[in-house]
Amino acid sequence: MTVYPIIMTQTKFTHQDDLKYPYEERALQFGDGVYEVIRIYNGTYYLLDEHVDRLFRSTEAIKINLSLTKGEMKNLLLELLERNNMETDGKVYLQISRGSAPRDHVFPIDVPANIYAYVQDLPRNLVNLENGVGTITQRDIRWENCYIKSLNLLPNVLAKQEAKENGCYEAILHKDGLVTECSSSNVYMVREGKIYTHPATNNILHGCVRMRVEKFSHDLNLPFIEEGFFVEDISMADELFLSSSTSEIMPIIKVDNIQIGDGKPGKITRLLQETYEKDIKNYNKILTK
Repeated sequence: MTVYPIIMTQTKFTHQDDLKYPYEERALQFGDGVYEVIRIYNGTYYLLDEHVDRLFRSTEAIKINLSLTKGEMKNLLLELLERNNMETDGKVYLQISRGSAPRDHVFPIDVPANIYAYVQDLPRNLVNLENGVGTITQRDIRWENCYIKSLNLLPNVLAKQEAKENGCYEAILHKDGLVTECSSSNVYMVREGKIYTHPATNNILHGCVRMRVEKFSHDLNLPFIEEGFFVEDISMADELFLSSSTSEIMPIIKVDNIQIGDGKPGKITRLLQETYEKDIKNYNKILTK
């Protein structure tokens, strides 16, 4: 099936050979790919192994065959920081698509995956980490394989935008009242000294920081209960917080019009934040040896 040579881009027309991007790219046309966002502190990756492991789980889940091993991927990502002389706090966005091929729902044959990654500065959001943030609740309308970190993020984008338009940081998603996670983070409720969060099923992304929160909880002898809670339970929460690579461990002080606790970050959230800070330093020491 031949594509005619003149392509419309924006309001102009150009020859397909002169385009600066592959217009027949499966990430663009189908969202056929996966991604990772990896945190950097002082020029060093945090949880690099965990992110690369999840990347490979995602590519395997959608049947993208990579020519790279995990070790080769990690070496490339480390070289990316070196070539950019990265020495501050930031993040890497890494994306893999099934490749560039004539548009067809069926997988192309013998087409290499497209891989790219870039580095951005990302200072820590110390004000929000100290004071906490507000959130809204939204119905979870995503697909049933949220454990795959895929490029199909339109429901997440719409929920996040709704939160912003309501002057909030995040949107807490729920299925028939059962809280799953947020638009771009995992969420937790603290009640009577116990931490509750949705179990790591297909309905949520298995966050790398979420795994760390679980470890911290066990190390601190805090009950970590993988049991979903309901929107109606939020009003009875002692504390609420969310986690992600870019948000770290973020206190939630308001949901919709409901104040959480006394409206200030709680003691367990603070303890987890302190443990996270220590973990960053320890992790960096291990990587820089």
